[in-house]
Amino acid sequence: MQATVQHWSDGTFFEGASQATAPVTNPATGQVTGQVALGSVEDARTVIDAAAAAFPAWRDTSLAKRTQVLFAFRELLNERKGELAEIITSEHGKVVSDALGEVARGQEVVEFACGIPHLLKGGFTENASTKVDVYSIRQALGPVGIISPFNFPAMVPMWFFPVAIACGNTVILKPSEKDPSASLWMAALWKEAGLPDGVFNVLQGDKTVVDELLTNPKVKSVSFVGSTPIAQYVYATGTAAGKRVQALGGAKNHAVILPDADLDLAADAMVNAGFGSAGERCMAISACVAVGPIADDLIAKIAERTTPLKIGDGTKDSDMGPLVTKAHRDKVASYIDAGEADGAKVVVDGRNVTPDGGAEGFWLGPTLLDNVTPDMSVYTDEIFGPVLSVLRVDTYDQALELINTNPYGNGTAIFTNDGGAARRFQNEVEVGMVGINVPIPVPMAYYSFGGWKASLFGDSHAHGMDGVHFFTRQKAITSRWLDPSHGGINLGFPENA
Repeated sequence: MQATVQHWSDGTFFEGASQATAPVTNPATGQVTGQVALGSVEDARTVIDAAAAAFPAWRDTSLAKRTQVLFAFRELLNERKGELAEIITSEHGKVVSDALGEVARGQEVVEFACGIPHLLKGGFTENASTKVDVYSIRQALGPVGIISPFNFPAMVPMWFFPVAIACGNTVILKPSEKDPSASLWMAALWKEAGLPDGVFNVLQGDKTVVDELLTNPKVKSVSFVGSTPIAQYVYATGTAAGKRVQALGGAKNHAVILPDADLDLAADAMVNAGFGSAGERCMAISACVAVGPIADDLIAKIAERTTPLKIGDGTKDSDMGPLVTKAHRDKVASYIDAGEADGAKVVVDGRNVTPDGGAEGFWLGPTLLDNVTPDMSVYTDEIFGPVLSVLRVDTYDQALELINTNPYGNGTAIFTNDGGAARRFQNEVEVGMVGINVPIPVPMAYYSFGGWKASLFGDSHAHGMDGVHFFTRQKAITSRWLDPSHGGINLGFPENA
């Protein structure tokens, strides 16, 4: 009998009342390795209630003690990150080195959250009026929901839960049904780090539990990462229920290659950003915009670097693994078919790749398309696979217009040796995250992650100070004391507690 991936509630595994499950598959073999519980409304309420019950005590736990737990979690994660990477590879398919990179980027947010005593400092004004002081404090919201996508089962939740927990909130994490096991591994690690029961909970399931998170009055905020149509739904439903919502949606990320760019550097970057993690990244470069006469040389260099890539089981010596499901693999392949039918030239074809992996794995190799135009579905849609489309334009202004008229505004990059052109681009481009000779401009944890336009719903980005503000509410306090006095003798050195 296959094991069932369960919920985690109040510090332990929780089977739930629902008997519904969904298969969990190893993408490199096509084999079903287990079943994940699909929670009912009653299951969701049980998990939410556990988070609500744990909130008052955790909110009132001192910053010193909260920080100790965060540091302990950080140390345990550093020691055992290889275990987490292997779990990610077995259910998502990305190669182990990429999974380790995912964990490392999530760990940056844990380390940022370890500085929460400084980040939560308020302001103070003495004698704002005669013998009247005014000051501000930031306080936790309560139970918060996190709805995570399949492509980063560890990193994306870690964009949110370290900051939420550090600020004094309790968490209900709803991971993707496609790769749910990483969430339980992290839950057990939190318990070992000393986090009180009920502060971090995992709710497995589908739309049923998502809707309960979005509407249950005990859940005070929801953080979501996924496709734009679902992000719109999450934002509309959650805000209508009176919640704070940050919903990060889809992307169509462009890289502009100017004629003065180092084409070898640019070609390396296009391969890395287009095909890493099989293109299943919201920050992947899927549209390469070649400006002027460089297109032929640039495409030749990208093709030269793409052809030798090793496609196979992520636990082996491979550069790129499979896609997450057969349905997704087939959908991505259909876009290549459509692009070719619309007149795009298939320079490198990944549809018939020979992988180092199981015959039933969900394989699709890196694909490079030339002569793509803005009306083709391979350009207009977010494919979320290893497909790099090259669009040819004559001028910088045409490249900029292409980006600024696109409905998405998540990430973009420019490759150039001209500082003036780079500065102009960062000023004029209507995108939330910009790279200059950097193909995947994911900011460090002490900055905030998020796009513009249809790539973000809500006014708060992930982690950084935006994250601290999202997971807290500010109070302004005006106070006057007539003649306070304090007594008692204690010669001991004062300690934090």
